[in-house]
Amino acid sequence: MKLLVVSQYFWPETFRINDIVADLVARGHEVTVLTGKPNYPDGVVFPEYERAPADFSHFAGADIVRVPMPARGKGGLRLALNYAGFALSGMALAPFRLKHRQFDAILVCLLSPVTSVLPAIVMRRLRHIPSVVWVLDLWPQSLEAVNAVRSRSVLAAVDRLVGYIYRRSDLILGQSRSFAPQILRHVDDPNRVGYLPSWSEHALATEPVAPAPEIPSRPDLFNIVFTGNIGEAQDFPAVLDAAELLRDEPVRWLIVGDGRKAEWTRAEVARRGLAEKFLLPGRFPAERMASFYSHADALLVSLRPEPIFAMTIPAKVQAYLAAGKPILAMLDGEGADVVRASGAGATAAAGDARGLAEAVRRLMRTSPEERLEMGGNGRAYGAREFDRDRLFTQLEGWLEALVQRNRAARGLPDR
Repeated sequence: MKLLVVSQYFWPETFRINDIVADLVARGHEVTVLTGKPNYPDGVVFPEYERAPADFSHFAGADIVRVPMPARGKGGLRLALNYAGFALSGMALAPFRLKHRQFDAILVCLLSPVTSVLPAIVMRRLRHIPSVVWVLDLWPQSLEAVNAVRSRSVLAAVDRLVGYIYRRSDLILGQSRSFAPQILRHVDDPNRVGYLPSWSEHALATEPVAPAPEIPSRPDLFNIVFTGNIGEAQDFPAVLDAAELLRDEPVRWLIVGDGRKAEWTRAEVARRGLAEKFLLPGRFPAERMASFYSHADALLVSLRPEPIFAMTIPAKVQAYLAAGKPILAMLDGEGADVVRASGAGATAAAGDARGLAEAVRRLMRTSPEERLEMGGNGRAYGAREFDRDRLFTQLEGWLEALVQRNRAARGLPDR
């Protein structure tokens, strides 16, 4: 197949669509990626890209076509311009920059914003080819959950835009099963809605990795590791409340990542007098995460108590399962269900700082052998439910079926 992948975020930014593109190329498909200039999460275009943009025109055998857009910067206005910039430049420029390329289907990675699908809708209409949208972030629910938009009329307008986009997509895949009812509000055919979760990285579980040298070894402490985005959704106020409740316990919190709440978190750690309990070494490449997991007695995942987040399986859950470490989950809904069903750790309700502190105490009371068993449970569950090869084969099958159906409807011969 000749595939067009549309994603506002792509390599050298670290997102799971990178894995999908690399795998599709490895399976023999010809892939072109339409994306913007890399600027996530710091909000400025990566200096290495600015120095040599030609070095970032290919990834794992896929061609990359980038359209201009303002960087995210700081503040809501810059973010809105960033969102609008990719959608508008993608719609205007994609038909010309991709003029001489043939495609059988389009795959869209839908993180925020939902408008990032609009260039794919234009290409779908112009080329008469099917599109698949992988939904990792539900709008307008996510906007409301992080208080980005409070106006009911604006949220209703965004919801109408979502309906317009979904109705012009041939297959919509939700990252959790709980997404399906929300998608089906706009799509009246359940056959056009599917389930494609994130996947476990089994190599992470089987290859021994030395602990990250940036972190001083403290085997006398119970080390809790969090990796990833430090934002509004991750509810660090509740995490810090739990840390205060555990102030007199031999617990250390390692927060590896960055995001819009990172500076606030550092300042709040200092204000609460928790500096000796926290290490915040900053952001590191995805391939370094296993070295930080090696320090962990437990891995932390948290989301705010919002209905949209209860429908979400954070991608770090699958990564944590593969790491073979106990999981501490301050979550509601489907993400917490995965941790409980796998027997991989302890859960507390979203936003429940006391519950999280008690979950930490429960894990601290378990023996190293019991925690090793929890890690093994998680690894086995991840291999069974979130196997990468199986999920990618399923995605490939969906794409091939849509391509064959489209060619048959247009009276074109099979390839």
